[in-house]
Amino acid sequence: MFSRDTWREIFTTIRKNKLRTFLSGFTVALGILIFITLYGMGNGLINTFDEAFGSDATNVFYIFPGRTSMPYKGYKSNRTIEFDNSDLKDIKETFPMFVENISPRIFRSADVVYGEETNNYTTIGVDWGQQFPEETIMMKGRYINQRDVEERTRNAVIGRLVEIDLFGSRNSMGKYIDIGGSVFKVVGVFQDDGGDNEERQIYIPYTTRQLIEKNTDKIGQIVVQFKPELGYVGAMAFERNLTRFLKEKKFIGPEDQNGFFVRNVAEQLKQNQDFAGVLQLIVTIVAFGTIIAGIIGISNIMVYVVKERTKEIGIRKAIGATPLNVISSILLESVFITTVSGFSGMLFGVGLLNWIGNRLKDDYFITSPYISIGVAVFATIILILFGGIAGYIPARRAARIKPIVALRDE
Repeated sequence: MFSRDTWREIFTTIRKNKLRTFLSGFTVALGILIFITLYGMGNGLINTFDEAFGSDATNVFYIFPGRTSMPYKGYKSNRTIEFDNSDLKDIKETFPMFVENISPRIFRSADVVYGEETNNYTTIGVDWGQQFPEETIMMKGRYINQRDVEERTRNAVIGRLVEIDLFGSRNSMGKYIDIGGSVFKVVGVFQDDGGDNEERQIYIPYTTRQLIEKNTDKIGQIVVQFKPELGYVGAMAFERNLTRFLKEKKFIGPEDQNGFFVRNVAEQLKQNQDFAGVLQLIVTIVAFGTIIAGIIGISNIMVYVVKERTKEIGIRKAIGATPLNVISSILLESVFITTVSGFSGMLFGVGLLNWIGNRLKDDYFITSPYISIGVAVFATIILILFGGIAGYIPARRAARIKPIVALRDE
């Protein structure tokens, strides 16, 4: 079956039928190329979703105050809901088995001055636990600590770009900056994978911010980091219980959806991953459809090849060729063309994905598309296997043709 004469015959047939061979190979290569490209794009979309949530922890609730939309227990509708320090304490005491960290966030915009440099930045009053849900990376010094919160110190942690803007190449550690008319000491510099906006922020103790604002106990938002072992189901149950607790405390109707809002990062991540998974499934089905189209294409071509060589097959059988000789000749030609074309398309597809990289990130939200080598090789082998079957069926039919019938074929 693997004799030199057989392979010489195959290459001779390929040389005599270059256009037919090219079309056969092109159909196969295009099928595997489209499969790899589409599958890789699907993975790139999933990368984008993962990256969007990768700068912060995913086991986090962000709770934002709102306005009530219906009266409840003697309270009128359109009532502004405010959070205060007691809410932090009550959440920790009510859900000690669920809460890992909790922190308020008080956002303010302020002009920040150092020497002759000045700029406007967002300052955020936080507790020491805010570092963990934000996954803040300290470059220099330290983050806000418990002592800062308890003693209302005027210490600040500035973003990497704040240091560059105000200090240039100089070291900011231990220096004093003016934040909205109050002097703070720089005790740390952080970086954040969330981007430039995140790195142009300044963290100060939330108790210090409250002291500056006439010793109020009001806070803007609440960040609750729950224990990761809760998992997705546990997180959803915790969210429901926490929502019910806050509504009862703030006298908000159970059906009122506007009193406050909870952003569940775990739920958002799962929804986006599910959406990306569905898209990946659709893309995979379409991609496999292209492979099936390639298989059908090469099957049709092989049927034509056998029909075209009917008289030749009759002559070979008349001079002693066995059915096995006939089948092996046609089958090997089919497998050879499919193998060379399939792996060529695979290599080109992988190279195309590597070339694309992040070129489609901004316009099409596809980040670093890729396909594992195992999946690519598996798809290619499947195509080769079915390409062999596509060649075997007409080859077997040709092997059964009687020589006298084949010689009469026009």
